[in-house]
Amino acid sequence: MKAILITYGQSLGRPVEDTLDQLGIRGFTRWTETFGRGSEKGEPHYGTHAWPSKNGTVLAVVQDSDVATLMDALRHLNEQAEQQGLSAFVWHVEDRL
Repeated sequence: MKAILITYGQSLGRPVEDTLDQLGIRGFTRWTETFGRGSEKGEPHYGTHAWPSKNGTVLAVVQDSDVATLMDALRHLNEQAEQQGLSAFVWHVEDRL
């Protein structure tokens, strides 16, 4: 199993959730207001007067066989709205209850 952490500009919340639905990935945890900035480009998302935008974050645990398909779909979504910001990270999951 793999854990995929997806962080995105808030405007991508519905498209990210739609992507999970289309791929049949049912279980996830979502944080609706997270803050940060991209490591390579993009403006900060701090939810402040100077930087008012915010991020959303999703953590999904998926089967190894679903990782490539999900990551490809997220790459495609990011290409469509690159200015909004979307990052995804994959980790190995040792166990799950």
